[in-house]
Amino acid sequence: MALTFDLGTPVNTALFLYILYSVQRIILPSTSKPSKVPHEFKSGYSWMPKTHQATVMYKVYTPKTLQPFNGQDGGRILLAIKGTVFDVTAGRNFYGPNGMYGNFAGRDASRGMAKQSFDLEMLTPIDQPLDKLEDLNGMELDNMKGWIEHFTNKYIVCGKLVENDAI
Repeated sequence: MALTFDLGTPVNTALFLYILYSVQRIILPSTSKPSKVPHEFKSGYSWMPKTHQATVMYKVYTPKTLQPFNGQDGGRILLAIKGTVFDVTAGRNFYGPNGMYGNFAGRDASRGMAKQSFDLEMLTPIDQPLDKLEDLNGMELDNMKGWIEHFTNKYIVCGKLVENDAI
């Protein structure tokens, strides 16, 4: 059985011409220079980003010092879960003033995250001692641990939350 190649069919002719063109482009690449410099290189190339993110320092927060970081007026958004403070500014749509979790911004969200509740009664008043979470059941504690793991993988840990009189 012999294979034959018939240039008489349009498909074979087109394929043959494409292969010839491709081989010619590989063997004899174009040496002409572009007529104009691409606009992104006119002022020189730099690998530096246009702006740098703000430096985040690890700090100790109290409920009173955490409260201003509620995202109002475009500011940073911090929240705490079981003593760990997370910078959730990148999730402004969720944790910002009009977000689904907006009431947790600038607050200790431990109880609300454990109970999967966004109700305001889940929040401990900022002038009260921190919630010890002693009445949570095993499922709620596991739920809270899941949130801590999620936040640790997604957001920057920027501090720890302590009692108001601890600083």
